[in-house]
Amino acid sequence: MKLAQIQATLESDLADVQAEEGLALVRARYLGKDGLITNLRKNVDFSTMTIEEKRDFGSTFNTMRDAAEAAVKAAATRIAASGRNESLKFDFTLPASDRRLGAIHPIVRTQIEIEDIFRSMGFTVYTGDEAVSEFENFDALNIPGDHPARDMQDTYWLENGMVLRTHTSSMQNRAMRQLGAPLRAIFPGRCFRNEALDITHENTFYQLEGMMVGTDVSVANLIAVMRDFLSAVFRTEIEVRLRPGFFPFVEPGFELDFRTTLGGVRRWVELMPCGMIHPAVLHAGGVDPARYSGFAFGLGLTRLAMLKHGVPDVRLFNKADLRVCQQFQATL
Repeated sequence: MKLAQIQATLESDLADVQAEEGLALVRARYLGKDGLITNLRKNVDFSTMTIEEKRDFGSTFNTMRDAAEAAVKAAATRIAASGRNESLKFDFTLPASDRRLGAIHPIVRTQIEIEDIFRSMGFTVYTGDEAVSEFENFDALNIPGDHPARDMQDTYWLENGMVLRTHTSSMQNRAMRQLGAPLRAIFPGRCFRNEALDITHENTFYQLEGMMVGTDVSVANLIAVMRDFLSAVFRTEIEVRLRPGFFPFVEPGFELDFRTTLGGVRRWVELMPCGMIHPAVLHAGGVDPARYSGFAFGLGLTRLAMLKHGVPDVRLFNKADLRVCQQFQATL
């Protein structure tokens, strides 16, 4: 059979195929081990051909085979699309529902926005687990069993000895061990503490921990990243400042504030703890503190969502009050 005949019969056979089983048979007939196209090469006596003839045949054969592969692939796409359409069984002529559409929760929306910002700066998003070991939540962060900082986090313990994480800092150790150094990563997610509830405290809330580990990482890098991040969040140039603060897993430790005119008053707002990662924390994560340094920060996603959207009481996020939900439904 000549090349033109093979191409014509292939096109005809593919046009008639309506299922994956039939397509497999067509492919085997033309491109299989003993297929019509495959045998073209097997049946050629190259010893009788000149170099130019061999080159011309090889070029023609390769072009024909590639075109056949592309045609089979296109047929497979057509069959798959046809199957999906059949499975939908949806009447597109039905009138639209008059029910109001929902919206992404403001905390989740804030988290998605922040993840995109940090990805643009080369950070990996690492979520981790909500139930973690005592070692990950405390000991690996330079908070041993007798450390007074544990008293600040009234914790939910599980019967199997695990703990509902009190902060997303619990992901630091696992990220360093799994991803190694150098490292840029953020850890967004839900945290739990047995808090007394008020307008700024909930027992279930969202945090975003972040860390950057490398050679010669300094406080200057911390300030630059935080300033660029906050400027992107609030879509304006943001001024930041550091005040001394104690946190067991960083040394030195800081409280980071930013200046804002939210609420019509220009003021400094305390936003997040941060600092240079303590050498003991790096060592616990399998990172050599003599070679690497890094910074870490812990951002309250819930608090940031309150600031961005003007929510006065943190409890409104979890109350499922329709009056609150409908406001965000209209604006997000």
